[in-house]
Amino acid sequence: MKTDDLLQRARVTAAELFAPVAVFFRRKDVRAVVEWLKEPVYAVVVMFALTTIIAQPFYVPSGSMEPTLAIGDAVFALKFPYGYSRYSIPFMNGPTPAKRLWGRLPEVGDVVVFRLPRDISVTYVKRVIGLPGDRIQMRDGRLWINGKELPVRPDGVGDDEDELGNDIMTPRYVETLPDGREHPIFKKSWGGGLMDNTDVYVVPPNHVFMMGDNRDNSLDSRVPPDAGGVGYVPLGNLVGRAFVVIGSVDFKKADGLWEWPFQFRFSRVLNRVR
Repeated sequence: MKTDDLLQRARVTAAELFAPVAVFFRRKDVRAVVEWLKEPVYAVVVMFALTTIIAQPFYVPSGSMEPTLAIGDAVFALKFPYGYSRYSIPFMNGPTPAKRLWGRLPEVGDVVVFRLPRDISVTYVKRVIGLPGDRIQMRDGRLWINGKELPVRPDGVGDDEDELGNDIMTPRYVETLPDGREHPIFKKSWGGGLMDNTDVYVVPPNHVFMMGDNRDNSLDSRVPPDAGGVGYVPLGNLVGRAFVVIGSVDFKKADGLWEWPFQFRFSRVLNRVR
């Protein structure tokens, strides 16, 4: 049989095969459903693209970043400052990527959303304290970076909310980073805490060192993963930089979901994360 005949028979077979499909989609009721679905499908596609490329909301479930972030805060994290990896895609899991597309180092002091190295299905938010090669140490509760003690000054007291919703008045301080950036911290005592005196941590290549602003209530890079901490965080685990609070519900003080609207913190909406 000639090649032309075979092609002709293939075209006829294909036309016969897809004819019912074509007839189905020409029906007015089906076309109406397709038209009705277009807008929500387009909206989902656009939202997925925006949360992958531009920014994604994340929820803060603990008080480890108080007073900067409160329990129940929802923050937007910008995706582009550090480049992109598979973790830039919402709900994407898999091994930690070795490289990032358009990857850039964070700055010391950035508040960063990242995947927990020991369980990449879990998302954390902490402050970057050390970059590759930096030497980090705690001495009597004070933070040292590359052999220099960071200045702190008293800043009154603040409400440190615990896991039961109780507010504990805790001393608040302002810490100054080596580049002059300042941020608040909570510190109950100096020198007596479990993480107030440590060995020197030397941040490995392609990793960062993270700490919570609630210094006595944060399992961060000071604590190794096998002890329930964060350890050093690979650059590939970074998701984005937290930059603004978009909503906040003090759910710890609510007896149920029906009380959440009454525990909404309007004063925290659109607060910049610094």
